Amino acid sequence: MCIPRAELAAKLKAGAFALVLGGLAAGTGVAPAYAQVTAFKQAIAEAASVDDAVAAFYRENNYQPIWTGADTEGQARRAALLEALGNVSVHGLPDRSVEVARLTEQMKNARTTRDVGLVEVALSRALVDYARDVQTGLLVPSQIDDGMVREKPSVDGTTYLVGMRDEQPMSFIRSLTPASPQYRALMKEKLRLEALLQQGGWGPTVPNRKLEPGQSGADVVALRDRLIVMGYLQRSATRDYDLAMESAVQQFQSDHGLEVDGVAGKGTVAEINKSVLTRLKSVIVAMERERWLPTDRGERHVLVNQTDFTAKIIDHGNVTFETRSVIGKNQGDRRSPEFSDVMEHMVINPSWYVPRSIVTKEYLPQLKQNPNAAGHMEITDSRGRRVDRSAVDFTQFTTRSFPFAMRQPPSSRNALGLVKFMFPNKYNIYLHDTPAKNLFSREVRAYSHGCIRLQQPFDFAYALLARQTEDPKAFFHRVLNSGKETKVELDKKVPVHIIYRTAVVSAKGRAEYRRDVYGRDAKVWNALERAGVVLSGVQG
Repeated sequence: MCIPRAELAAKLKAGAFALVLGGLAAGTGVAPAYAQVTAFKQAIAEAASVDDAVAAFYRENNYQPIWTGADTEGQARRAALLEALGNVSVHGLPDRSVEVARLTEQMKNARTTRDVGLVEVALSRALVDYARDVQTGLLVPSQIDDGMVREKPSVDGTTYLVGMRDEQPMSFIRSLTPASPQYRALMKEKLRLEALLQQGGWGPTVPNRKLEPGQSGADVVALRDRLIVMGYLQRSATRDYDLAMESAVQQFQSDHGLEVDGVAGKGTVAEINKSVLTRLKSVIVAMERERWLPTDRGERHVLVNQTDFTAKIIDHGNVTFETRSVIGKNQGDRRSPEFSDVMEHMVINPSWYVPRSIVTKEYLPQLKQNPNAAGHMEITDSRGRRVDRSAVDFTQFTTRSFPFAMRQPPSSRNALGLVKFMFPNKYNIYLHDTPAKNLFSREVRAYSHGCIRLQQPFDFAYALLARQTEDPKAFFHRVLNSGKETKVELDKKVPVHIIYRTAVVSAKGRAEYRRDVYGRDAKVWNALERAGVVLSGVQG
């Protein structure tokens, strides 16, 4: 719930007060000034002791007030904070109108020096809580899903209080909001969807059956009406699945990561029938996820959106290269994790050093049945020496006791293809080529063991190398043709952000949505709801 400015002004007037250290009740026989100061400091120290950041700020600030002093600056800070708290739901965060009312009442009823000290700390704690939520997110990703290993940006709470003390209050409050164009676009989409909800949404759904060009009738009319309300089709009285409708369906498919064939099959119809409410949840989740990302993503960076099955190179905010990708299978420990790291090098003609989990779960059972199974793999001991299969009884080993490693030498049949892109991390995730090219033609591309496969890895390599060699293609193929496993350092390291977004606003301003492949967004929404987030615009 947003608090109108007029109402907020009335609250501030009702709760207005000023701390006069010489005595709150002059002429009534109260303690001398030094006692008042001591009582004020003691109240602050006591109240702030439960929050290390707030306590540290007041120690460094010699317990001077920033909210309750007898000056106009304190009133301006209070006004800015209460307005921010009253309007926090625009960020998809829990409504804080009850907190605004409590703080206002606490200010209004302050009678003693101790009361004012407690108000001072209450306002500071409210600012720190608000700033953390709006700048770095309400939730801790790893507590929601073990694949969401992203570490949120960490900001010392004293930084927020220093900023409020030293800067113009309203400007400082506005600076806390993520500055990314994507965040602003998502906020705009949130407002649009909330307005649509109040108007009743997108109207009746479309019967869930295949509709295609050339058909006509009531079901086609239902599709027509839905596309018109969603903004994909001009108003029309046609009952036919004509060229205009086919074009509208193609645009919808493109915006939702579907196969662009102009046919409203069951998958397309299911996405067309998604409600405004469902899309609004995706947008609010995307806003929370945007708050988790580093503020500085890198002038050049790689962005992998798992739900979109793409990998992109972004230069100064613009997509300069894009390719399809395959992500981890939606199964057990194969799901690709979400995190950020820095790409340091690529390996041309890579060997595949098989992860132990794959060795013991997939290859060991085969070796027990037939020692010559998986003949394209080398088995090596702890010193890297090749093991003679015929001299080993594999049946004696368990998944825990198996003492060997496995390696697939460089070749066109190598599981990593002919190049891999490394950003060393504890999850052993990287981007790479693959011999399984057929998977890229599929609509849902979740098949790997967790790493990200690229459809156009050579072109990806050329784009990365273009900044350090005049002819990146010639350089790459010269190394490739050697057949030798070769590490190529990147002169300038490139940040990599592996994200998971079911709602994204394109550069053209149109919201695009994707399926919740791993069910992670549903978990994030449930956690937001438990934390107090509610949907605005929902009719009772």
